[in-house]
Order: sequence, then C-alpha cells, then structure tokens
Amino acid sequence: MELKTHLSESRHDAAGLSAGKLCEAGIRLLQERAFGQHTPFGKKIANFADECRRIVSSSTATTITDSEKVVLPRALVFLYTMRNTRGIGHIGGDVDPNAIDAALIGRTADWIICELIRIHHHLSLEEAQDIVDALAIRQLPDVWEVAGKRRVLRDGLIAKDQALLLLYSAQEGTVLTEDLVAWIEYSNPGVFKSKVLSKLHSDRFVEWDREVDSVTLSPKGAKYVEETLLLAAQPIIPPDLAHKAAQGRRNK
Repeated sequence: MELKTHLSESRHDAAGLSAGKLCEAGIRLLQERAFGQHTPFGKKIANFADECRRIVSSSTATTITDSEKVVLPRALVFLYTMRNTRGIGHIGGDVDPNAIDAALIGRTADWIICELIRIHHHLSLEEAQDIVDALAIRQLPDVWEVAGKRRVLRDGLIAKDQALLLLYSAQEGTVLTEDLVAWIEYSNPGVFKSKVLSKLHSDRFVEWDREVDSVTLSPKGAKYVEETLLLAAQPIIPPDLAHKAAQGRRNK
C-alpha cells in the first residue's frame, strides 16, 4: 500500500524506493522456493541480476512453479533495473524519474504481487482474477495536477486539510501562498491567512515565511497528513475477495 500511496501522490522517487523493497523481499521468497534457503534480511545481495539468473538456471526443486523459476525472476530484474537506472534513489541516473516510469513500476509491482497470490493460494483462475482485479484497481489520486494548478479531489476536506495535502504533494514541500489560495479556491486570501495559515504556522504544521509569502510543510505537518489524511483513505480488499483468499489458504 505504501507504493500505491506514493504513486497516487506523484512521489516518483518514493515509489521507486518502495519498489526496491518489494524486489528485495521477492527475490528472497524465490530463493527459498528454488533452493530451500534465502539470503538473510539485512545482508546485501551482491548482484541482484546474477542471483535472479541463478534461480532461472540452477534450481532443481520439484515444487517450484514455472512462473516462479522463469517469469518472476525476470520481472524482478526488470523492476529492480528501473529502480536503479532511472534516477530513483540515486544521484546521476540516466534520466529523471517521471510519471511514465512510475506508472510502469506500479503495473509491474501489481503483476508480481498478483502472480504470487495466484500461485500460493491455489485459487481457481476465476477467483485469482477477482483478487488481481481488486489489487490492480487504479486509485483515485488525492491531488490532481492540471494546467499548472493543483486540485484536491478528496471530498469533504476543510481548508486546513486541503492546504496540508497540497503542500505534501508538492515535491519541494514549499508553495507560494497565492498559489495555495488559488488551488483551494478560497474566496478571501486575507481571511485564509488570518484564519487558516496563521493557525497552521502557530501549531508548527507549516512554516509561513511572511517576507516572501511562501509556505513550507513541517515534519509535524507531514506526519499529520500521513497518519490522519492518507492512512484513513487506504482502500481495502472487499470482504468477499478476502474470504476467497482465506478459503484458498485453508484448502492448501
């Protein structure tokens, strides 16, 4: 869900880092399936691509599926390569990460998770597809960037929460006050400053620089967004699909 949150907020670097965590966990699962043992968490895998190739070429386990031996290792290599070469989490990548890269990372991660669910829960194709569809549903972003503006798409948020969410979605975390007022479409900029911005500043959710009239989200404000606004909005798998997954585990 962390990866989905970063993607919906256009936090491309953070999404890439989450994808890297998925790769680290995924290869260890495949190692266990292929060889009966895995590299301990916390110990670096010297060459990720070589280790995936070793699973493809060297596994003699009779219980490993063709997908786990042939397809999933290659999918993990692709995802790991995207994470490492597109300027994600590193300085000096070939290109800066962008929305297209992030979308591809999200789709690949979706497929890997869905394939593991299909294999390990021994579901029928129909049941597996239902869960795949539920996991792969595109999330509605909380903030939409359009024509140089940002709009909050979450219904029912007061001006304070809209402001914090907009600041959180800004990659640099700093926005001009006039832009913030325009994005929220607050009718009176003076009232916004006195009633909303001043309170956020005094509560240390933001730093309001009155000299240049800009607003910067504080660590306290970011924590509020993550724990109060984003966490509460996380989607869940519908109960009927969760039941199918549970039934599959009991039938193993």
